[in-house]
Amino acid sequence: MTVETPKTFAPGESPLEKLPVEVLDEIIAQLALDSPPSAYAPRNVDLISCLLTSRTIHVATINTLYSHITVPHSSIFSKFLAHVAEYPGLGTIVKRLDLSHFTSIGLGRSRQVNSEVQNMTSRTLHHCLELTPAIQEVLLQENLDDDIDENVLCKIFYGLPKLRAVDFCASSSKPFAESFTSAVTGLVDVPMNLNIRRLGLHECFTLPSTVFETLLPRLPYLTHLDVSHTRITDNALASIPESATLSHLNLGRCTQISGRGVVDFIINHPAAKSLVFLNLSCDIARYRLLRELDVERLLPALPTTLKSLNLNGAKIRRWHASILLPLTKHLEELSLASADLSVQDINSFFQPASPSTSPSREPVVPEESSQPWTSPTLHYLDLSSIPAITQSSLFSTSCTLLSPSTSPLEVIELGDKAISSLRECRNTNKRLGWVVKELGRRGWYVRDSNAAGGNQGGRRSWKMGAMWWGMRKCPVAWGEVGGLYGHYMFKK
Repeated sequence: MTVETPKTFAPGESPLEKLPVEVLDEIIAQLALDSPPSAYAPRNVDLISCLLTSRTIHVATINTLYSHITVPHSSIFSKFLAHVAEYPGLGTIVKRLDLSHFTSIGLGRSRQVNSEVQNMTSRTLHHCLELTPAIQEVLLQENLDDDIDENVLCKIFYGLPKLRAVDFCASSSKPFAESFTSAVTGLVDVPMNLNIRRLGLHECFTLPSTVFETLLPRLPYLTHLDVSHTRITDNALASIPESATLSHLNLGRCTQISGRGVVDFIINHPAAKSLVFLNLSCDIARYRLLRELDVERLLPALPTTLKSLNLNGAKIRRWHASILLPLTKHLEELSLASADLSVQDINSFFQPASPSTSPSREPVVPEESSQPWTSPTLHYLDLSSIPAITQSSLFSTSCTLLSPSTSPLEVIELGDKAISSLRECRNTNKRLGWVVKELGRRGWYVRDSNAAGGNQGGRRSWKMGAMWWGMRKCPVAWGEVGGLYGHYMFKK
């Protein structure tokens, strides 16, 4: 028996090093962590090790390591900025600057003390953007809103020609609103368009309506727009250029728009013909966006490309079930919180309804009703605050929601009262193959992955990296969700 001695190669001559650059880049990229940073544990240890392997591997690793920069703390930002300032060539590699996880919590500093350290300020943030001229995605959030001044915003809007996505999630301080308004005001008398395709202004509720009426007409390539809980108006929405091709639109909790204006936009505007994600939710304690007539106009006009529809708070009556039914054949997420629906109405999404369960009012019957029965594609249903949906009604033999026949349905979101009751029914939950899960203010009844028809996996291309069902914030960049973005997407 002979033992084969391992071959040795001269520097730069190993099979791995002689691969085409494109192939080597793809291999090295598999070592990059796409998960959110956790505490102070070092990330991308494997990539750091590759830097010391050889010159060829070093070059390929640098491209991967600096392509997406995630900054959880000001000290890390300071080190990154100093390194890029010393080696400017590294700044040209950066494609994404992710500050969505940024926080000073855990550093033993107050916000005031953190500002005195001067690691993260409007000046250093502006300097960082100057050193990364090829950047394509900038992800910001409310912990930085005092550092996002007019100079930073002007750099983002006018000084980064390759920028395609920007997110200002929950930035709402008075200085931010004033700076944003001043920066956008410069567009009023200038006939210029912006190259931004994905814009996140989720919970930026202090921005005046004029900002949207000035900014949105300058976005001819827009595909993702999240303006949830902002002061966007019907006029601003209608001003989106016809050349835009919206796939993701979040208008949840916007009180300055009308149901008629939103429905007119979705039915008539060329930019809304290929929607995949649409959030029209509202807080009925303050404002109801969609009335009965709005619902009847909207539902038949929605495109078949739609995968996620949030109608929480809409005035949905029993006779709307028949026009909701065709949507269940292509939707994967459907949110109907506070709808006036019975258990039988919801059963009808998963099995043909018998004539005896028809609603009292004559329904609006779509053309699809004459077609043979096809199974729904729903994975997620939000039935919060529907009086007919309780712990006892879910366990009733008249309710089919929990049966294996409703697969691929795997997540039912419920209100606090129903979740509290279900939490106490451990034995019944186990027998039925469902479990209670909670996060932040939300609670779900989830089909056990080991049960028949169990978890099918939540990753979808239209979620851009998010794994869970029922997201309420629109993503603007591909990646695992965490930090403040995760809070607004799944906890609130």
